[in-house]
Order: sequence, then structure tokens, then C-alpha cells
Amino acid sequence: MRILNLFKVAFRSLLRNKLRSFLTMLGIIIGVASVIAMLAIGEGSNQNIKASVASLGTNSIMVYPGNNAMGGVSQGAASNKTIRVEDVEAIRDNCDLVNFISPVDQKRAQVIYGSQNWNTSILGVTNDYLAIRSLTLAKGSTFTTADDRAVAKVCLVGVTVVLNLFGDENFNPIGEIIRINSIPVKIIGVLSKMGQNTFGQDQDDIILAPFSTVQKRMMSSSMYVNSILASGKSEGQVVDAVDEITNLLRDKHKIAPSDDNDFTVRTQSEISNIFGTISKVMTILLASIASISLLVGGIGIMNIMLVSVTERTREIGIRMAIGAKGKDILTQFMIESIVISFMGGLIGIALGILVAELVATFGGWPVVITVFSVVVSFLFSTIIGLFFGWYPAQKAASLNPIDALRYE
Repeated sequence: MRILNLFKVAFRSLLRNKLRSFLTMLGIIIGVASVIAMLAIGEGSNQNIKASVASLGTNSIMVYPGNNAMGGVSQGAASNKTIRVEDVEAIRDNCDLVNFISPVDQKRAQVIYGSQNWNTSILGVTNDYLAIRSLTLAKGSTFTTADDRAVAKVCLVGVTVVLNLFGDENFNPIGEIIRINSIPVKIIGVLSKMGQNTFGQDQDDIILAPFSTVQKRMMSSSMYVNSILASGKSEGQVVDAVDEITNLLRDKHKIAPSDDNDFTVRTQSEISNIFGTISKVMTILLASIASISLLVGGIGIMNIMLVSVTERTREIGIRMAIGAKGKDILTQFMIESIVISFMGGLIGIALGILVAELVATFGGWPVVITVFSVVVSFLFSTIIGLFFGWYPAQKAASLNPIDALRYE
């Protein structure tokens, strides 16, 4: 009952100055809301990145020419032309743990249909590329191994290309002839819509053509490839498949045991972990910045509580004169401080969830509100109230009753 009475006194004291109490809570409200919103955006981005990377296939393997560090000198992947067409064939014939494999040549080019034109990404791949990426067709059919051997001038287009060349993404372009630079190419299929990836890239703004067609008719080199995309027979065999590919390429490229690779091999799990780590660091950074407002709110609580102690000095003296002890005064002011942070935390949680939902609805950002972020924000706000309320409460409890009664 004693604690209940102290809570009643605390609420009456706060209600006596509603506007001041609300302004005191405002720092906590904004702090909690900011932390929840930032963590929701960060977690949403993290999960979206993982989903986008996973959409490429959990057992995918990428091989790029060049090495990030050769001979102690930092270099970018694809900094050299070291992967040949014959390397693709060797991997296909000798690596038992590789299920599908496709060379990839990529370039941007101007595509023309009638009076319309569009600049898009052209990928030269084999039919295995669609299986590795789990791509499907909305219309038409894909090109075949025979088309690749015949250097056939055929292609598959994404819906963004259809929209910009034909004016309607639902238009059926099968059989239409488009010109890639100056080369006439027949559309034989339309890829199913994929939308944007995590990085804002339009995955439907693409044209796939047989690898030999792009390499021999559109690229300057017919010997090297931009990269290799492969997949292991199962997710559990990806690491062993990477070892197979690495050993094979080192042998074919005649790389000495003491020398660095002249190629880079990456798996989807590695890429997912890299982006996941970056996303987590950014989430922590954003949450840390948002937490500063919680500290500012705590300072506001301490400031108002000090003012309250000064205003109620005579009240404190009267309470002590009729038998209240220092610990009773301490408890009373601590409860008032906790109530401010508690109420501010509850309102902040509601506001944070609302802000996150508004960001998702109007901003198009992926957000994930977790119980962890809500609980941590609320506990942090309560601890802020305890920490910053301690000094004013201790000051009130240490007042001399006689001096407090004489205070004007």
C-alpha cells in the first residue's frame, strides 16, 4: 500500500504540470521511437539483403578473373583477363560436384525497336544460367545448346525492356526483331518479373542471349569471359565444389604452389555474410546515434526533477516533520522519475512502430520490428530514468527538515 500511495503521489505531481511533464517525456519518447525505427529499418534491410543474395541460389559459386591481393598488391576482382572459355569446359567435364555451369559475358548496349530505344544490360550466358538463378519464363521459350553453338541471334528479355521498347509490359513481343547496337536479334522469350533487388537495381532491365552470340558478335574478345557462374550439386557440397574448381584452375593456369591465384572464387554464403556484417554495423551505428536522444531525454528528466525539488522544498520539509524519512523522500522522487521514463517509453514504442510502418508504406523500405528492439528500448529508457533521477532524489532526501520548512 505504501508503494501504491507513492505512485499516486507521483502521478498527482506530474498531472499538476501536464505540459512540463510531457515536454520532459519528449526526449525519452523521441529516443525510444528513434531506436525502434532505426533497428526496424536495419533489420529489414539485413533480411532483405539475405533474401536477395539467397535468390541467386544458396549453392551458387562465382568465379571472377583476377585476385583481390596478388603479390602483396591489392587489386580488384576482374582486374585481369585470366578466365578463358576452355576453363568453363574443363570445370564442366572434370568437377564432379558442380551441377550447372555457365560462362557470363556482360555489357551495356543500346537496344532499338522501330522509333523506340533503350539502354540496358546484355548478358551472354548458356541455358544453365537460368537453372542456377532459378529464372522462369512468362512467355515463349529459352534458347538451347544448339542456339549457342550456332551463334544464333535470339534473346530473352525482361519486362522493363518490353515496357520501354513496346510501351506495355504485358505486350507479347515473341517473334519481334530488335537491334542490339547494329545487330538484329529475335525475341524468343520473356523472363518472369523479378522486381528490384536490395540495392535498388531493376532485375527486369536485362536481356539474356546465347553466350557465343554475345561473345563473338558483341564483345571484342572471343577468348576470355567476364566471369563464371556455377552451382554445387547440393548446399552441403559447395565448399568441396569450390576446392575442386580452385585446384583445377590452378593446375590449368600453371600456378606454382607458392603463388597466389589469378582468379577469385566466391560463394553465396560468403557474400551473404559480408553484406550481413555491413548491415549489422550500419544498424548498430544508426541505433547508437538514435540513443543519443535518450541521453538528452535523461538530462531533461534530471533538470526538471531538480526544478521540482526546488519548488517542493517546503513540502519535503513538512513530510519530514511529520515522520517521513530520507529514504521515503528518495523513493518518492525516484518513482516520479521512473514514471516519467516509463510513460515516455510506452509512448515512444507506439510512435516508433508507427514511424516504421509509415517508412515501409510510403518510403518502400523493408522494416522488421522485433521484440528484442522493443524490449531493449523500453529497458534502456527505464534505466535512463533511474540513473538521471537518482541525483535529484538524493538531493531531496538529504535536505535538512528545518531549512526546508524555512525555504521561501
